[in-house]
Amino acid sequence: MAASVLNSPRAIEMSIFIVRAFVRLREILHFHKELAGKISELENKVGDHDASINTIIFAERKM
Repeated sequence: MAASVLNSPRAIEMSIFIVRAFVRLREILHFHKELAGKISELENKVGDHDASINTIIFAERKM
């Protein structure tokens, strides 16, 4: 908005900088959402393994 009001090279430069910052922010948020999903999947897999290991240990102790 400053570039349209001030119409100076510095104002145009700042407007481009702000747009690029928002684009980068959107990319970061997308990446973190994808990463959070992968971490959640990994936690679920590990959780399943923990339950299996506990079952094996419990069965072994019963013997």
